[in-house]
Amino acid sequence: MSLDCRVRVRFLLALALPLISCASLGAPGAPTRSNLGRGMSVSATAYCLNGTTASGEETRPGIVAADPRVLPLGTRIRINGLRQPDTVVYKVSDVGPAIKGREIDIYMPSCLEAIRFGRQHVQVRLLAD
Repeated sequence: MSLDCRVRVRFLLALALPLISCASLGAPGAPTRSNLGRGMSVSATAYCLNGTTASGEETRPGIVAADPRVLPLGTRIRINGLRQPDTVVYKVSDVGPAIKGREIDIYMPSCLEAIRFGRQHVQVRLLAD
């Protein structure tokens, strides 16, 4: 392969790789019309820090933090597998630096309750707005 051809191939790869990696980073579980109502398995932990979330809201029950590539801010979800009724709707209002992929952090007002919660695998059902 000539030097000129190699330069062109590298240039084309440099243009294509960001597109490929962005597509692969796309939100595998992000809510779309086709997957609303479907469930996804996630690893859930709890947190009890009071403050302001990434969306500007104050922390309160019903708030979860998630990887915005999987569950964008504002997404409404139902979490099955918790000790609470399935009628509780949660809103993704926060992100966490340690949350990667299919992980969520659920806000709990009691730190003792958050510690007792530990890490659990739960089913998340995506809801329409």
